[in-house]
Amino acid sequence: MLSDKELSAIRERAEKAARGPWKAFIEDRDMQCGSSFIQTQCGDIELLGATEADYDFIANARQDIIALLDEIEKLKTEKQQSV
Repeated sequence: MLSDKELSAIRERAEKAARGPWKAFIEDRDMQCGSSFIQTQCGDIELLGATEADYDFIANARQDIIALLDEIEKLKTEKQQSV
């Protein structure tokens, strides 16, 4: 089980990243020219050696991690209230 301190550290790292949502744009899937990249509000991120799945995972991690942390917090609160 992750401690509250560990969960807080994860949230802090996620919230310090460029604001979301992030979106992957994959050459030949989402566009016909240029190179694949992840679009953020602070600029584009290009990766070397990444697969389409890597781009999709990294782009979605920005919003997925926050959603998962929110769900953990909700479940912990519900558990405490039921005790």
